[in-house]
Amino acid sequence: MHNNSTQNKTHARWRVLQALYQWQLAGHAIKTIEEQFLETQDMRKVDILYFQQLLHGIPQQLNLLNGMIKPFIDREVEQLDPTERAILYIGCYELYFCKDIPWRVVLNESIELAKKFGADKSHKYINGILDRVAHGVLEHTSTPKIGD
Repeated sequence: MHNNSTQNKTHARWRVLQALYQWQLAGHAIKTIEEQFLETQDMRKVDILYFQQLLHGIPQQLNLLNGMIKPFIDREVEQLDPTERAILYIGCYELYFCKDIPWRVVLNESIELAKKFGADKSHKYINGILDRVAHGVLEHTSTPKIGD
Protein backbone atom coordinates (compact mmCIF):
# COMPACT_ATOMS: atom_id res chain seq x y z
CA MET A 1 0.00 0.00 0.00
CA HIS A 2 1.41 3.34 -1.09
CA ASN A 3 0.84 6.49 0.87
CA ASN A 4 -0.15 9.65 -1.00
CA SER A 5 3.36 11.09 -0.95
CA THR A 6 4.79 7.95 -2.57
CA GLN A 7 1.99 7.79 -5.14
CA ASN A 8 2.40 11.49 -5.93
CA LYS A 9 6.12 10.97 -6.57
CA THR A 10 5.26 8.02 -8.83
CA HIS A 11 2.89 10.25 -10.81
CA ALA A 12 5.58 12.96 -10.92
CA ARG A 13 7.97 10.43 -12.48
CA TRP A 14 5.34 9.51 -15.11
CA ARG A 15 4.93 13.15 -16.09
CA VAL A 16 8.68 13.83 -16.03
CA LEU A 17 9.22 10.83 -18.31
CA GLN A 18 6.67 12.23 -20.75
CA ALA A 19 8.16 15.73 -20.52
CA LEU A 20 11.74 14.47 -21.03
CA TYR A 21 10.60 12.41 -23.99
CA GLN A 22 9.08 15.54 -25.54
CA TRP A 23 12.22 17.54 -24.70
CA GLN A 24 14.48 14.97 -26.37
CA LEU A 25 12.38 14.74 -29.53
CA ALA A 26 11.12 18.29 -29.99
CA GLY A 27 13.95 20.18 -28.33
CA HIS A 28 11.63 22.72 -26.69
CA ALA A 29 12.87 24.65 -23.68
CA ILE A 30 12.28 22.88 -20.35
CA LYS A 31 10.40 25.94 -19.03
CA THR A 32 8.04 25.81 -22.04
CA ILE A 33 7.40 22.09 -21.54
CA GLU A 34 6.85 22.62 -17.81
CA GLU A 35 4.28 25.37 -18.45
CA GLN A 36 2.53 23.22 -21.04
CA PHE A 37 2.30 20.26 -18.65
CA LEU A 38 1.03 22.39 -15.77
CA GLU A 39 -1.65 23.91 -18.02
CA THR A 40 -2.75 20.91 -20.12
CA GLN A 41 -2.06 17.73 -18.14
CA ASP A 42 -4.00 16.36 -15.18
CA MET A 43 -1.51 17.09 -12.41
CA ARG A 44 -3.84 16.58 -9.44
CA LYS A 45 -2.05 13.42 -8.24
CA VAL A 46 1.42 14.74 -9.06
CA ASP A 47 3.95 15.97 -6.51
CA ILE A 48 4.51 19.23 -8.41
CA LEU A 49 7.69 20.22 -6.55
CA TYR A 50 9.22 16.80 -7.27
CA PHE A 51 8.12 17.03 -10.91
CA GLN A 52 9.87 20.41 -11.16
CA GLN A 53 12.99 19.20 -9.33
CA LEU A 54 13.44 16.28 -11.74
CA LEU A 55 12.40 18.18 -14.85
CA HIS A 56 14.89 20.99 -14.25
CA GLY A 57 17.60 18.99 -12.50
CA ILE A 58 18.03 16.26 -15.10
CA PRO A 59 18.90 18.53 -18.06
CA GLN A 60 21.28 20.51 -15.81
CA GLN A 61 23.13 17.30 -14.90
CA LEU A 62 23.21 15.60 -18.32
CA ASN A 63 27.01 15.25 -18.42
CA LEU A 64 27.04 13.58 -15.01
CA LEU A 65 24.07 11.33 -15.84
CA ASN A 66 25.51 10.31 -19.22
CA GLY A 67 28.76 9.49 -17.45
CA MET A 68 26.90 7.28 -14.97
CA ILE A 69 25.13 5.36 -17.77
CA LYS A 70 27.90 5.08 -20.37
CA PRO A 71 30.05 2.36 -18.72
CA PHE A 72 27.09 -0.03 -18.60
CA ILE A 73 25.66 0.21 -22.12
CA ASP A 74 26.74 -1.29 -25.42
CA ARG A 75 26.24 1.85 -27.54
CA GLU A 76 26.34 5.62 -27.26
CA VAL A 77 23.84 7.16 -24.83
CA GLU A 78 22.36 9.15 -27.75
CA GLN A 79 21.51 5.88 -29.52
CA LEU A 80 19.32 4.61 -26.67
CA ASP A 81 15.57 4.65 -27.17
CA PRO A 82 14.35 8.07 -25.92
CA THR A 83 11.96 6.45 -23.43
CA GLU A 84 14.67 4.19 -21.99
CA ARG A 85 17.14 7.08 -21.90
CA ALA A 86 14.64 9.26 -20.00
CA ILE A 87 13.97 6.45 -17.50
CA LEU A 88 17.71 5.99 -16.98
CA TYR A 89 18.12 9.74 -16.47
CA ILE A 90 15.36 9.76 -13.83
CA GLY A 91 16.81 6.72 -12.05
CA CYS A 92 20.40 7.98 -12.12
CA TYR A 93 19.35 11.45 -10.97
CA GLU A 94 17.41 10.00 -8.04
CA LEU A 95 20.25 7.64 -7.09
CA TYR A 96 22.76 10.50 -7.05
CA PHE A 97 20.77 13.49 -5.79
CA CYS A 98 17.76 12.09 -3.89
CA LYS A 99 19.49 10.26 -1.04
CA ASP A 100 16.23 10.22 0.96
CA ILE A 101 14.80 7.68 -1.50
CA PRO A 102 16.17 4.16 -0.92
CA TRP A 103 18.04 2.83 -3.97
CA ARG A 104 15.77 -0.22 -4.16
CA VAL A 105 12.75 2.10 -4.44
CA VAL A 106 14.49 4.01 -7.25
CA LEU A 107 15.15 0.76 -9.12
CA ASN A 108 11.60 -0.50 -8.58
CA GLU A 109 10.07 2.78 -9.74
CA SER A 110 12.31 2.81 -12.83
CA ILE A 111 11.39 -0.79 -13.67
CA GLU A 112 7.70 0.08 -13.34
CA LEU A 113 8.16 3.08 -15.66
CA ALA A 114 9.81 0.80 -18.22
CA LYS A 115 7.01 -1.76 -17.94
CA LYS A 116 4.36 0.93 -18.38
CA PHE A 117 5.99 3.09 -21.07
CA GLY A 118 8.97 1.22 -22.49
CA ALA A 119 9.41 -1.42 -25.17
CA ASP A 120 8.86 -5.10 -24.40
CA LYS A 121 11.53 -6.36 -21.97
CA SER A 122 13.12 -2.90 -21.64
CA HIS A 123 12.51 -3.16 -17.88
CA LYS A 124 15.18 -5.90 -17.72
CA TYR A 125 17.65 -3.68 -19.58
CA ILE A 126 16.85 -0.71 -17.29
CA ASN A 127 17.18 -2.88 -14.18
CA GLY A 128 20.57 -4.24 -15.25
CA ILE A 129 22.00 -0.79 -15.87
CA LEU A 130 20.54 0.94 -12.80
CA ASP A 131 21.53 -1.92 -10.51
CA ARG A 132 25.18 -1.44 -11.53
CA VAL A 133 24.88 2.37 -11.33
CA ALA A 134 23.33 2.08 -7.84
CA HIS A 135 26.21 -0.04 -6.56
CA GLY A 136 28.68 2.48 -7.95
CA VAL A 137 26.82 5.39 -6.33
CA LEU A 138 26.56 3.56 -2.99
CA GLU A 139 30.33 3.03 -2.99
CA HIS A 140 30.90 6.69 -3.86
CA THR A 141 31.16 8.66 -0.63
CA SER A 142 31.95 12.20 -1.79
CA THR A 143 29.33 14.91 -1.94
CA PRO A 144 28.05 15.71 -5.44
CA LYS A 145 29.20 19.02 -6.84
CA ILE A 146 26.43 20.95 -8.52
CA GLY A 147 27.38 21.81 -12.07
CA ASP A 148 29.84 18.95 -12.66
